[in-house]
Amino acid sequence: MLVACVSGGGPGAGPSASASATGAAGADPGSGPSDTGVIDADPARLPATRKEALGLIRRIIAKPAAFGPGVVERRPYESDPATWPVLGTDCVWQQKKPQAHVLATLSRYFEVPAAGGRGPLRLSAVVTVHRTREDARWEMAESVEETMRCPTQQLSQGEFIGSMIASSLARGESQESAEDALFEAGQYQNEELGGGPYPYSWYLSQTLQFTVAVTGKGAEGWSDAEIDALTNQAHSAMLQDLGTAVEKQS
Repeated sequence: MLVACVSGGGPGAGPSASASATGAAGADPGSGPSDTGVIDADPARLPATRKEALGLIRRIIAKPAAFGPGVVERRPYESDPATWPVLGTDCVWQQKKPQAHVLATLSRYFEVPAAGGRGPLRLSAVVTVHRTREDARWEMAESVEETMRCPTQQLSQGEFIGSMIASSLARGESQESAEDALFEAGQYQNEELGGGPYPYSWYLSQTLQFTVAVTGKGAEGWSDAEIDALTNQAHSAMLQDLGTAVEKQS
């Protein structure tokens, strides 16, 4: 496992590039999507158009119950499928038109409402379908670059993340559910919620031409372990549903 301590990170940020960038640079463009051992995919079930990709995303992306009891939809519930988050040169996240290698992408937003002296816990899930596996690998590698480039990142007005501890896990390195995985934990600050800092976690994984991510933005009274339990449950559920959607049928 590669571990790096940095002072920033974001929705597309990650740690050391070794596992991701090496895999992308050395990828064989002609390699089939079913040779990873993670998912034995049926090529006929893999999306080839934007419409097919969006249809698949909507079947596998998390719903509130995927995180656990007490999680509800936020408003807006879904992102605009015509947009794609981009970290600008000013280290501020912006919504722009997806790049050509993205077939489709969608985010959903959730919350555990404030209660019992605890603030509102905000959660999100993202699924992206790239045109090729190599494109998905490069998303992982670019996530690393974003952390290095922007030690502090602004998610929205009055909303920041930083002080990140990050790790990269290739398949076989304490995880067997994806070809590559990135995890970050750090501090989240939100002026609307009283400043903070609060716990923050972000988990991104790649399998075939797909990337799947979950985020947990803490609030008063929430521990790192509680946030991780919710995000890990939803992340695992999406990967399982992805396998069911594209694997070969016996």
